[in-house]
Amino acid sequence: MLKRQTTQSTGFILVTLTALFIGNLPAVFAQQKPGLDRTVLLEKKLQLPSPNINTKMIRVAFPFGFKTPWHTHEGPGPRYVVKGRLKVVENGKAATYSAGEVFWETGELMSVENVGDDAAELIIFELAPDQ
Repeated sequence: MLKRQTTQSTGFILVTLTALFIGNLPAVFAQQKPGLDRTVLLEKKLQLPSPNINTKMIRVAFPFGFKTPWHTHEGPGPRYVVKGRLKVVENGKAATYSAGEVFWETGELMSVENVGDDAAELIIFELAPDQ
């Protein structure tokens, strides 16, 4: 009788452990795969001037020491520094941004200067009214 209870107990334990192991398999495999790393770089509430917006994504390369003349863009939007360091002067305020940083450009009169030790690169996301 004791042998039969031990066999039943052992069977119960094996079934329970198997269920726990199989139940945790997705977690084990999920830990082995690299996860998605999502980081909000910039968030800005925006009231669009028109229901129809023309969007552009523009890559700009700045040679070492280059400075743009004063200029405006067709529309505001986020700007992402791909590499280098850029000094941005807009509305009388100056800020320096490095690779990996994002800033919001208003579309007002501005100037950008490469103040890094090498070439710099910027991605412009422009949101302009569709005309």
